[in-house]
Amino acid sequence: MKRIAMVVAFAAMISAAGCTSMTPKQQGTASGAAIGAVAGAGIVSLAGGSAWTGAAVGLVAGGVAGHIKGSNEEKKQQQQGNKQP
Repeated sequence: MKRIAMVVAFAAMISAAGCTSMTPKQQGTASGAAIGAVAGAGIVSLAGGSAWTGAAVGLVAGGVAGHIKGSNEEKKQQQQGNKQP
């Protein structure tokens, strides 16, 4: 099970790194979801629970957090773009 989780985590990181044409909001959502899923699965499996449940909860929580962070980054970029002459 741990080997599968590591393979999935590695694949998620590689696929997230290849998303150069995405907006900051999309990148944040995808990265947050991937990191949240891996973290959730790891934490819950260490605590003795179902890794799949932890991955699902982490996926949603990480996706939401990443979306919020990406939205804030887009707003900053837009504000900086409006300030330049």
